[in-house]
Amino acid sequence: MDANIQNTKALAKIEINDMEIKKKIYKIFKRIVDILGALFGCIILIPLTIGIFIANVISKDNGPIFYVQKRIGKNGKKFKMIKYRSMVVNADQKLRRYLLDNPEANEEFVKYRKLKEDPRITPIGDFIRKTSLDEFPQFINVLKGDMSLVGPRPYLPREKRAMGKAYKEIIKVKPGLTGPWQVAGRSEISLNERLKMDVEYVENENMKN
Repeated sequence: MDANIQNTKALAKIEINDMEIKKKIYKIFKRIVDILGALFGCIILIPLTIGIFIANVISKDNGPIFYVQKRIGKNGKKFKMIKYRSMVVNADQKLRRYLLDNPEANEEFVKYRKLKEDPRITPIGDFIRKTSLDEFPQFINVLKGDMSLVGPRPYLPREKRAMGKAYKEIIKVKPGLTGPWQVAGRSEISLNERLKMDVEYVENENMKN
């Protein structure tokens, strides 16, 4: 009887060790894929940045090319996410004024955290947002280890309260350059639907880890 118990415990330990090894291998493999993908993306950034710079000069937009914004990362750690600037300078102040003057737009923003007709977007910014080119500089974040190629899109610190219970689940993994929210329709998805999809992604991801 004692021998059977000992054999069962030994098998359980082997299974646990086997799972731990698989988790480590998966994490290493995913990080290697992230690095290779990020290196390729950073190479594309060079001509893309030059092109956007020229387009801004032609459109007489004298603002900076890049926009750095704090986002929530894994384990709740904040990091600086890089994007091509697609909005006017002082966009946050302009948004607050616009939402105060437009109640319907405010309701839309509360539900989706975005506006279909956003007055802050520049002519060049409209193009790079529709083509998702504005997200390309985040290959730098992936290379640094702040983000992964795939994962929940990083949330703003001010959105933490609106995330509710989903917050603790979502921060278990690195945010991604692309994720379920973008695949499903981006601005057509409400915040609650986005949170639900992100939590489901994390749960599936944790099954692999």
